[in-house]
Amino acid sequence: MSVAHQTGRCRSGDIELSYRHVNRGQGRIFSRKGNPALTPILFVHGLSYFSWDWLEAAAALQGDCACLDMRGFGDSAWAKDYSVPAMAGDLGAVMDHLGWHKALVVGHSMGGRNSAYFAAKNPQRVSGLVLVDYSPENAPAGSKRVATSVAGVPEAFATIEEAMAYFKAGPERRARFEAYLKVVPGGYAIKRDTHFRDQFRKALATGERAKPGVDMWQVLGELRMPTLVLRGARSDMFAPETAEKVKAANPCIQLEEVDGGHNLAADNLPGFLAAVRRFIASLQEKNHAHARH
Repeated sequence: MSVAHQTGRCRSGDIELSYRHVNRGQGRIFSRKGNPALTPILFVHGLSYFSWDWLEAAAALQGDCACLDMRGFGDSAWAKDYSVPAMAGDLGAVMDHLGWHKALVVGHSMGGRNSAYFAAKNPQRVSGLVLVDYSPENAPAGSKRVATSVAGVPEAFATIEEAMAYFKAGPERRARFEAYLKVVPGGYAIKRDTHFRDQFRKALATGERAKPGVDMWQVLGELRMPTLVLRGARSDMFAPETAEKVKAANPCIQLEEVDGGHNLAADNLPGFLAAVRRFIASLQEKNHAHARH
């Protein structure tokens, strides 16, 4: 599916970020007459994805939406600092650039981790938070799958078709891969800093996994805005037994299971959108009730 959008760039410290803007200038269409307007939506992708992967969801939600390429991914610059605070800080940079004081933030997997940290440290800037198949504890099976997958990506693919075959992508996803690949000596490489590949190769070789550097359970406990955690019912990354621990981490958190795997929005876009729309409606109702009082 081709989604109309504009691309943009902005600075975040010493690097430049890229993003895709959907429905720019349409205003805050989630507001109803007489109700306080809700905020725009910022989408943040996971480790094996980039801004393109949120376009269809953003278009379906119809509000003013931006889809960020995290540093080191897509058309954003590679960086020396991939710490959680640095990557979370990029969310604020793109919001500043767009003139957004507040946003509903939607983050998937690693993007969920960075979104949660940003929300915890900048509560005044986040009207609501959606964490998509993210928890501070990754299940062993999913961790192994991701490590093996990221570590094993070839240096280059001879053709776009070869890359699509490697990732088991059908012809309908060609536009996505044209945007996800860059020309390099020997053909095409995915737009992701080799830092992440090398990190997983080291982990597989030594058995030592990289630490996030922050206590993400503590971060979840710090959240002060309505937070929806969506777990893929067939996810191999977010174990069912972790769900109760996530819910217990903070009364602001509501957890919902949606049929699908780790890449929930791609596996079941209607189910994902239905859950997010219900969450948006609940935020709207709270705003309306607050305005009445």
